[in-house]
Formats: sequence, C-alpha cells, structure tokens
Amino acid sequence: MSDHNKTFNAFLKLGGFLRAFCNDDSTETEWNDKANAAIALAKHKNGWFDPENVLFAFKSWGAVLTEEKLSAWLTEYPKNSTEKSAKTVALIMAGNIPLVGFHDFLSIMLTGHTALIKLSSNDNVLFRFIMDYLISFEPSLQERISITETKMEGFDAVIATGSNNTARYFEYYFGKGPHIIRKNRNSIAVLRGNESEGQLRALGEDIFRYYGLGCRSVAKIFVPEDYDFDVLFKALYKFHPIIEQLKYSNNYDYNKAVYLMSEFKILDNGFLILKEDESYSSPIASLFYERYSDPQTLKTRLENDADLLQCIVSNGFLPDEIEFGTTQTPSLSDYADGVDTVDFLLKI
Repeated sequence: MSDHNKTFNAFLKLGGFLRAFCNDDSTETEWNDKANAAIALAKHKNGWFDPENVLFAFKSWGAVLTEEKLSAWLTEYPKNSTEKSAKTVALIMAGNIPLVGFHDFLSIMLTGHTALIKLSSNDNVLFRFIMDYLISFEPSLQERISITETKMEGFDAVIATGSNNTARYFEYYFGKGPHIIRKNRNSIAVLRGNESEGQLRALGEDIFRYYGLGCRSVAKIFVPEDYDFDVLFKALYKFHPIIEQLKYSNNYDYNKAVYLMSEFKILDNGFLILKEDESYSSPIASLFYERYSDPQTLKTRLENDADLLQCIVSNGFLPDEIEFGTTQTPSLSDYADGVDTVDFLLKI
C-alpha cells in the first residue's frame, strides 16, 4: 500500500471514530475515554472550549472525513501529484476555536509532506489527541508529524494563521520562502428584510457558534433602512441560554457598560448587543449593524473589501454568498481566505 493510501485510510479511520463518538455508539472504549479526557482538559485550559462546541467540531470533521468526500476533494488535483518528493511544512496554528487548524494539517498530510507544528496554547490538547489517534492506526505517520515549542527550523514552506499584528511578524520571518500567511478576517450577513424566521434562526448559529470567536462567525449584519429588529430578536431568542456561560456573560456585561458610558445608541435583548458601527469586527456578545439604501452600492463596497471578509451570508444577494446557518460547516474545498492550500502544497 502506498504512503498516500496509508495516510488516506488513517483519516478515514479518524472520521469513523469521530462520527461514532459523537453519536455515542463508538466501541473503541480506550479511545472514548481518551477523547472524553481531552475534552475535559481542553475546557480546563481554555474556558471557551466547552464540550458542546468541541463536539460540534468533532462532528463537523467527522462528516467530511469520508471516502466519498475526501476522494471528491482530491480528484480536483492532478493524479499522482501527492507522490512528489516530501517537504517539511511549518504549520503555525491559531487557537480561537476548537481544531481551527485541522484543515491545514489534513492538507499537508494528504499531499505527502511532513508537518512541523507549533500549536496555539489555546488549543494544544485536542490536536494532540487527534494526532495520537492517527498514529495509533498508522504508526508511519509519526515520522511525518512533529510538534515543537521552540524556534522553528529546517522547513521548506510555512502556513501561519494569526492576527494582523502577528501576520506582520510572520511576514518578516517567513516571507522570503513559500508561504501562506493569514490575517484577521470577519464574516457578515446581508439581510433584505424578507428572510423567514427559519433563516434568521439559522443566522443565530452563524453568530453564536463558538461564541463568535471564529473568522467564519458573523460579526456584522447589513440591513435595509427600515429594518424591523424585533423580527430578528424574536428569531434569535432560542439562543438566550448562551448568557449562562460565564466568560460570555462577563464580556456581555463589560461591553454593555462601555457602550452605555460612552452614550452609544444600542439595541439589547439581554444576551446580545446590537450597535450601529462601520467596522466589520465586533466584540464578543456584540453584533454590529449598518443600514443600506442602495443594494448595488453595498455590493460594490463588499467587493472592494473582499480581503477583509471570510464569509458573506445572504439569500440571493451575491453569487458567492453562503446559506444561513452554514458558516461553521465548510466543505473541504472552502479554503480560508480563498487561498487553495492543496494547490500551494503541491507546488512547493
């Protein structure tokens, strides 16, 4: 069996385990215990990583790690392209949501390269569990996965994800060689005023999943001049238990106090603050909004700001829009920042 097939099968095995574990029908008792321990430790080390969101991440990845979906994804690339000489790819991961760097890791492995990984301190438990599981099934992968906590050396290319500030650091140190360096991006929704209650409830998933910490989390909405926010608040009410999460609640209280002391005009439903603001990036427990009168003017603006945006959620507004409720379940070909990671890896 080729190395590529061994790697492919290892990820198929991982996908099967994640699906079974999330459905409570996994028979791998030892790994069930290890998964539960990893989930508990991840929550202990990062208060945002509650079991519900970690399980959502597990379930989302389990859904795409199937033979059908992996094969369909890889057939978009030249045959035998994964059998080129292996390179070492430095992978600097973010840690804002559970397993946020998994797609990069998967891409490196399935293109036959070696991963030199620097984990985020915010997400260094779940990845170790995932890697241990893969290696237990396919021991040869141990030679291709290396985690370092020191200075990264001896690599041929870099994939790094961080803030706008860290991106400048990454550019300085890694910009001379092949690289993908990602900066801050935000996601938005464009409402037209005719959305169904179901669509607006689904939008709540885009807003509240992972507490809005992901680049695919909707941080701002654009609404018509005469938009009725009561309709939106009614649809979003099912998400009100989020205020019971202590870290979220603390952010809600703090941001509300800041807005009120600054005499900003806000809308508030007890668990989400709406503030009119031109920025695309809103604080936790806040959702920025902006009114528009001319759809074409807004389309032009969003096209000009494409480098700042990860996802645009709407219904019939733009050709590359995303359906309500789907921002946090991207397909394998939905590349961060629109940069084809696999194509990049095949050309280094």
